[in-house]
Amino acid sequence: MTARTNAAPAPAADEDLARLSAAELVALYRSGEASPVEAVEQTLRRIARLDPVVNAFALLDPDAARKDAAASEARWRAGAPLSAIDGVPATLKDLLTAKGWPTLRGSHAVDPDQAWDEDSPAAARLREAGAVLLGKTTTSEFGWTALADSPLTGVTRNPWDLSRTSGGSSGGAAVSAALNLAPLNVATDGGGSTRLPASNSGAFGLKPTFGRIAGYPSAHTQTLFHVAPLTRTVADAALLLDAIGRPDPRDWHALPRAADGWLDRLDGGVRGLRIAFSPDLGYAQVDAEVAEIVARAAQAFADLGAHVEPVELGLDDPLTVYRTLGDAAVARLFANLPEDRRSLADPNFRAVAERGRAIDAVTYLGAAEAREALGRRFGLFHERYDLLLTPTTATPALPADHAAATGSRGVPMSPFAYPFNLTQQPAASVPAGLTTAGLPVGLQIVGRKYAEALVLTAASAFEAARPFLRVPDPA
Repeated sequence: MTARTNAAPAPAADEDLARLSAAELVALYRSGEASPVEAVEQTLRRIARLDPVVNAFALLDPDAARKDAAASEARWRAGAPLSAIDGVPATLKDLLTAKGWPTLRGSHAVDPDQAWDEDSPAAARLREAGAVLLGKTTTSEFGWTALADSPLTGVTRNPWDLSRTSGGSSGGAAVSAALNLAPLNVATDGGGSTRLPASNSGAFGLKPTFGRIAGYPSAHTQTLFHVAPLTRTVADAALLLDAIGRPDPRDWHALPRAADGWLDRLDGGVRGLRIAFSPDLGYAQVDAEVAEIVARAAQAFADLGAHVEPVELGLDDPLTVYRTLGDAAVARLFANLPEDRRSLADPNFRAVAERGRAIDAVTYLGAAEAREALGRRFGLFHERYDLLLTPTTATPALPADHAAATGSRGVPMSPFAYPFNLTQQPAASVPAGLTTAGLPVGLQIVGRKYAEALVLTAASAFEAARPFLRVPDPA
């Protein structure tokens, strides 16, 4: 394993394979025009050149990646690949465990001197599929803030503008996806942690229905927590979901495996669909340029033959509900830390834990009831509408030094993201365009519970009509 460095980027080497999607790589493996060993070597060179600039990796293990690539190459030569992602480079967010690698969760409070001898379900499924695991991507401390930084790994920077955050908490996965440091990136989303950085970084992020991708060990945010694909293309997200979207006996919330592959259901289009568009959910204050870009993106669905209807949802902001459940979860996480390491956590994290400790059972259960009511409301909403479109975030990416400049870790969450963690619905962020300052803006596509296939189909149709822009390599 190698640690991150601050070395200046080397001149660009041959990286043609490292710029390809997972689907494109597999097509070349199948035809014999490229091999996993070649792809992984080029990917490692690309990471060595760009990661010192953006800081997307918390851990990189080139030796393990090369060993996995060689094994994959032998399978492809024998005509016996394990799956449709055999030999494709992949990463795990550093909230998800993997055998032999420490999962430090962006915090000095996690003791690195542990056995680290168990794969999370996502890691296990990737290994079973023959993917090449490169390492772990950065996260904010315990994934609790919307900034892409942590006391342990520092700032992860937005590849479109290095002075900006890539968004959190899955900042490293989003940057890896946007720059194609790895085609397949497993992230998490407990309140927007996949969709927000996808929007900020110009990548595609899908928060599936809760339980679609098994999670273990159980996250502190429990039923708010979704394991999620973060990729550059919609097809790659479907490939990744095909590989890891299946149950695991360690997760008692896990859903059964879908009968059909997700990749096989991308071509249905949106013609005839009933699609609602809400620019504010009834309560959000949205940057004018973001609102304009997202409105144009929503119009693209009408151009594709869908029936798009602006709606006034008139929701009350469920942030208080979310924070009640979330703060209690942070308190529980903090209580589970070894007592002698609690002081090593960020002071603001400790303050949230104290706030969570003060929540009484009646207040907590009241929030749970309000959550249920919100879920019921959207369940009824989707009796009328197949999909809902909203902005993914209310603003473009914040400055990377936001916390230092304001003296606060209380970064505003996306008002469009956490409602759908509460309701557990599938929701994706697709790149919708750039601001005049060159910052990405995301459009959120929300489906009824269990309707990932429809969300992916709509995202694929939008991607075909409005191809996602690729970020130039940062200097």
